Amino acid sequence: MTHANVLLQQAESQCHTRGVRFTPIRRRVLELIARHGGGLKAYDLLDKLSTEHAAARPPTVYRALEFLIEQGLVHRIESQNAYVACACPEHAHGFQLLICRQCGYVEELHLDEISDQLAALAQRQGFNVERQTIELQGLCQHCQTPDES
Repeated sequence: MTHANVLLQQAESQCHTRGVRFTPIRRRVLELIARHGGGLKAYDLLDKLSTEHAAARPPTVYRALEFLIEQGLVHRIESQNAYVACACPEHAHGFQLLICRQCGYVEELHLDEISDQLAALAQRQGFNVERQTIELQGLCQHCQTPDES
């Protein structure tokens, strides 16, 4: 079973448990993002969806994305205005993203201690954190050129 299929099954189960509707459009948007591997922009999703659903419009895609983010199934890559499937949707804490600037590969990390430390520091400063996004950009192992020393 592919990683995308596992994520789709987890999403169905999670939505059923929470009593929220995992509509065919929401499912297809998640499937497209999960199968893409890197970040996928909303208009790329719209292009793909419009070939399958003539009625697909930007609000359709953005509503699906909003739902998937609220359910913890998709993350928004702020620096690229793109979306990536959550590799661990049952994980409730913060996350960090490693983003390859060359091939677009995205890996999700769950270093809870970092998220917790930042939230605690913000709280001590009297700041209420509503959302935390940590993106690390560089080159993945595959794209790094060997050191020719």
